[in-house]
Amino acid sequence: MNYEMMNNNKVFLLGKIESKPVFSHETFGEAFYEIMMSVPRLSEHSDLIPITISEKLLGKEDFEIGKEIALKGQFRSYNKIIDGTSKLVLTVFVRELIEVNENMNPNIIEIVGYICKPPIYRTTPFKREICDILVAVNRAYNKSDYLPCIAWGRNAKYIKDAEVGTQISIVGRIQSREYQKKVSDDEFVTKTAYEISIGKIQIGTGEEISSDESII
Repeated sequence: MNYEMMNNNKVFLLGKIESKPVFSHETFGEAFYEIMMSVPRLSEHSDLIPITISEKLLGKEDFEIGKEIALKGQFRSYNKIIDGTSKLVLTVFVRELIEVNENMNPNIIEIVGYICKPPIYRTTPFKREICDILVAVNRAYNKSDYLPCIAWGRNAKYIKDAEVGTQISIVGRIQSREYQKKVSDDEFVTKTAYEISIGKIQIGTGEEISSDESII
């Protein structure tokens, strides 16, 4: 794989296994499995993040629920048919299992990509500024990963007027959050969204901006 393609999407996670491996798909004769991983925040909460791992790596470790693991990989997206509808699915593709080091930040992602939809800027009822952006990150074989990101405070103001096609560099963490989706007049279902919570952001070769608010 092209070195630049590997370097523009880097993830490090440290956490505990929350589910047994479930078969996902097979590529060129190699099977891949999905596992849910709990990654702690600095607060009392944790993020429940899906990871995808090959059978080769799976066979090197004891993947029992509750076991602590550390990994390096990439945050990827793909389309999957669910209930007859194509959905964008997000997962961390595991490239390497590494030694657990409790002193390391348990959740780091670094990406370089391009804004592919107009940013959505808003303020909460408590006057907190938020900006949602969708970033396309190039991958090998003419593929791209489409990664939702959320900026806060100064970062939100910094990125809100960026145009589609603008190159952007981001450092942050992968977060999960639950939300209620209305499926009928009186019925709601709980869904989980995954996104990158931005800590540092830079447009092109411009000045890097760090968040003045906690992202945890």
